[in-house]
Amino acid sequence: MGALPVYRWRLAPDGYATRRQLRAQGLRPGGQDVAAQLERPRRRRGPLVAYLYRVDLALPVRPMTPARRAALAKANAARRTCPACRRDAGYVIPTSLGTCVPCADPDPADPPRSV
Repeated sequence: MGALPVYRWRLAPDGYATRRQLRAQGLRPGGQDVAAQLERPRRRRGPLVAYLYRVDLALPVRPMTPARRAALAKANAARRTCPACRRDAGYVIPTSLGTCVPCADPDPADPPRSV
């Protein structure tokens, strides 16, 4: 990617946008390659890099279909289900724990949870 034009942070010309900026406009890159990049210098580490896409080549976001909505709901439900007690935790279970908080850190005074 050495042939890409590089711009300083906040100095990109009009007609370019990041993925988030495209999404806010209801667009998506649509298979186009990265057109340019932004670099924000930092003192002790390498620069922050943001990739830019051409707005004129961007395509509209695909509409949410009922099947896609159902698949997304199923995937989110799986992220909330504790693998140990098989209950819906009501929140996305942290990957650092791997289980819901009561299963990860059981209180000895509480009775064991039944499945």
